[in-house]
Amino acid sequence: MPKNENTIVFKNVRLSYPHLFTPHAFEGAEPKYQTTVLLDKDKDAEQIARVKKLIASKLTELKVKKLPDDKICLKDGAEKPDVDGYGEGVMFISAKSKKRIPVVGKDSSTPITEEDNIIYGGCYCDVSMDIWAQNNKFGKRINAGLRAVRFRKDGEPFGSAPVDPEDEFGEPIEDDEDNMM
Repeated sequence: MPKNENTIVFKNVRLSYPHLFTPHAFEGAEPKYQTTVLLDKDKDAEQIARVKKLIASKLTELKVKKLPDDKICLKDGAEKPDVDGYGEGVMFISAKSKKRIPVVGKDSSTPITEEDNIIYGGCYCDVSMDIWAQNNKFGKRINAGLRAVRFRKDGEPFGSAPVDPEDEFGEPIEDDEDNMM
């Protein structure tokens, strides 16, 4: 179990936009390892309440009563009604890390690599993150730091399915057709 009071472990949640093996940069920012965790407002209500409590604690630490929604890591899925996995019944929290974080299998000890093709948007995982207050030259924010991810089970992948080359191109090319060019 986490030893830090600012750490929360989400169990059996879906990942969205996972960039866990190669750092990803958004709009010219520093590349980081990151993912978004989707939380069901009913099923994950207890964890959402814990995150909100941590956020309130961090606001006190920053000596502010409130920050704009875009400065807080926990967001309402209704902001993205047309994105797979988001919508009215969902909250989401994006977490990042400058350092590569452990990504492991169900046994918690077997490392998962990108080549394993196990982690994707829509899979279910356990995710550990820290909630922390930022107060620097970039302003005040409440952020989530990504600590570790454990694969739990497959889910319906988000986004479009991969292209099937047979459907795309039709019949195989005969050797004679190559000579006609």
